[in-house]
Amino acid sequence: MSTLVTERDMYAESVHFSQDSMTVVLDDGRTLSVPLAWYPRLLHGTSRERDKYELIGDGEGIHRPDLDEDISVEGLLAGKRSAESDASLARWLTTRA
Repeated sequence: MSTLVTERDMYAESVHFSQDSMTVVLDDGRTLSVPLAWYPRLLHGTSRERDKYELIGDGEGIHRPDLDEDISVEGLLAGKRSAESDASLARWLTTRA
């Protein structure tokens, strides 16, 4: 029995920001836009910190070294928000003060 596989991995090609959202361009031509509020480290980061990113692997994810934030394309496609706890975010914000 053969199986037809219709899904494939999606990869980020580029990332852009507006005042309140992050937009990710995927290699299949789609564009995903999510609110910065979904990712508190991005929300609290500066424009320079948000704009400094590295694609992980072939674009499976997005790493922001200055914010210590990793976001997977799979998570974006699934509509997953940051799972960071309030306590962890509060500690991180304290280190930025």
